[in-house]
Amino acid sequence: MRKFIFILIIFLSAAFLYLSFGELESILETIQHGNLWFVLLGLALQFAWFIVSGSTYLALYRVLGLDGSIYKFSLMSAAANFVNTIAPSAGMGGTAIFISDAYRNNHSPGKATVASMLNLFLDYLAFLFVLTLGLIVLWRRNDLDPTEIVASAVIFAIAIGLGFLLYLGSRSGIALGNALAKMARLVNRIAKPFIHRDYLSEERAHEFANEMAEDLKSLPQKSNSLIKPLLYAFANKGLMMCILMACFLSFDVPFSEGTIIGGFSIAYLFLIVSPTPSGIGIVEGIMPLALSSLRVPWSQAVIITLAYRGITFWIPLGIGAVAFRILNKED
Repeated sequence: MRKFIFILIIFLSAAFLYLSFGELESILETIQHGNLWFVLLGLALQFAWFIVSGSTYLALYRVLGLDGSIYKFSLMSAAANFVNTIAPSAGMGGTAIFISDAYRNNHSPGKATVASMLNLFLDYLAFLFVLTLGLIVLWRRNDLDPTEIVASAVIFAIAIGLGFLLYLGSRSGIALGNALAKMARLVNRIAKPFIHRDYLSEERAHEFANEMAEDLKSLPQKSNSLIKPLLYAFANKGLMMCILMACFLSFDVPFSEGTIIGGFSIAYLFLIVSPTPSGIGIVEGIMPLALSSLRVPWSQAVIITLAYRGITFWIPLGIGAVAFRILNKED
């Protein structure tokens, strides 16, 4: 079964690269015309992002009474990002990397799921802070439009929903189980006309909730220990904004703090709410518009967008594929 999943992921990867070859070619050509030293700086910052991402998971696992290494969690984080891109499944594909590792090491899959949910929640909290600053920048420059407001509302709603599930689990495993069972029932109702069977098990949802509840209940007493992973989440967003800054410097395009915050906020916002994997095709269209509205000339906005996506999307995708292969060999 694992070999079949591996072959399926490889097939999906090949199809994804084939369909995106034209864009990838344009990105590589664009990066070649940039200042080499600032391009290398952007790449170094991206590798630092992997380390910080692994550190975030390590800190969360330690909160839950488990341990590991930054190298291992950096690999798992990169592989999860890769799987979520190639086989979009609302983050569940990536979570499966951590659950599989838990089974392999005789750890609780509930702990792995809690760590993944907490990581996502903290990531949203950090981004919402940056997004708020970005919206203020756009509002002050009279460039805030309804599309950005609606997309921001979606992110706030997702964060609130995830936070509510975590709170529910910290209060009662039964309550969390009922909520997850209702969600499973809704998914089954949507999927049944197509696959003619239940896609998710409501009984398993209750069992899974009980596994998670014990760890979630202990979180209020460990709230101070979440400060470290939260700081890592903010550091991740800071590194991504620094990569955007390196792209501006690489092509000698003037910028201000507001341009970096506003441009990053809109790009990351539509990366999350986009119906395509990691915003492919959407971010490339939205980000130049956002930068242009922030007084960046259109042609330069397109170049910066291509360079930024090359470093923050295509490089992590390639590294994630390698990480997925390494983890698969360990199985």
